[in-house]
Amino acid sequence: MIEIDLKSRKSIYEQVVRGIKEQILSGIIKPDSRLPSVRELSKELTVNPNTVQKAFGLLESQGYIYSVSGVGNFAHSPSEIQPDMRMIAQASAQIRDDIRELRMIIPSTEDFIATLTQIFSQATAGDGTATSHTHESKDSL
Repeated sequence: MIEIDLKSRKSIYEQVVRGIKEQILSGIIKPDSRLPSVRELSKELTVNPNTVQKAFGLLESQGYIYSVSGVGNFAHSPSEIQPDMRMIAQASAQIRDDIRELRMIIPSTEDFIATLTQIFSQATAGDGTATSHTHESKDSL
């Protein structure tokens, strides 16, 4: 299920990209399975088809999906997806900055570590407690 938060700072296409990535990496979308067409997914999510097309383009450039001309878009296996080192470096820098900021807010080392542990658990569990969602699609892709 791709969840779109219309109040999020992230653009809708970024939320679509993230939703599809999460489904591919978690196995909800099986390797080599066909994704819905741009038109189908835009209707399901009630978003502009250009938004879905942009998301698919980015997913393809990042290696999460591949396109077969005249047939559609398909998911790569997570083992086939090559990490983008530039994106890893950017995300790592952001995490370091956020951890430094959090450390200034939580002076107690014990509380700081407990908070980091909780954040890590939530992020890796994918339970969605760190974000709120205002619009959900009915089904997963």
